Amino acid sequence: MGDQFKNTTYLSRVLGGLQTLVGLGAVGGGLALVSDPTGAKLGIPLQTIEHSPFSTYLVPGIVLLSVNGLGSLAGAATSFTRYRYSGEVAMALGLFLVAWIVIQVYWMRDIHWLHGLYLGLGLLELVLGRLLRTDLREGVGGRR
Repeated sequence: MGDQFKNTTYLSRVLGGLQTLVGLGAVGGGLALVSDPTGAKLGIPLQTIEHSPFSTYLVPGIVLLSVNGLGSLAGAATSFTRYRYSGEVAMALGLFLVAWIVIQVYWMRDIHWLHGLYLGLGLLELVLGRLLRTDLREGVGGRR
C-alpha cells in the first residue's frame, strides 16, 4: 500500500501542476479578453471569430476566465489535496478543454500552435484524471 500511496501522491501533484498551468494561462487570457473584448490586447483580430455566434470576445473571455481559468485552479486544489472526486473533476475539466479547442478551431477556421498544445494538455488531463480516479476509487490516499 505504501508504493500505491506514493504513486497517487505523485500523480495528484503532476495533475495539480498541469491544472495550475492551464488555469493561470486561462485567467490571464480571459481577463485580457473581458477587459478588451475587441481582442486587440492579445493581438487577435475580430475577424477571427466572424464564423462564430459572437461579435466580440466578451462571452468567450468570460468562459475562458471562469471555466478554464478559475475552474482549473479549483481543480488543482482538489488534486493537490487528493480529494476523493479530484479524478472526476480533472476528467470534466480535460473534456471541457478539448471541446473548447475543437470548437475554437471550427469557428476560427484556422489552427494556431497553441491549439495543438492545449488540445494535448486537455487530453493529458483526461488521462491523468482517469488514473487518479482509479487510484482514489481503490481507496488509496484519497481524502473526503
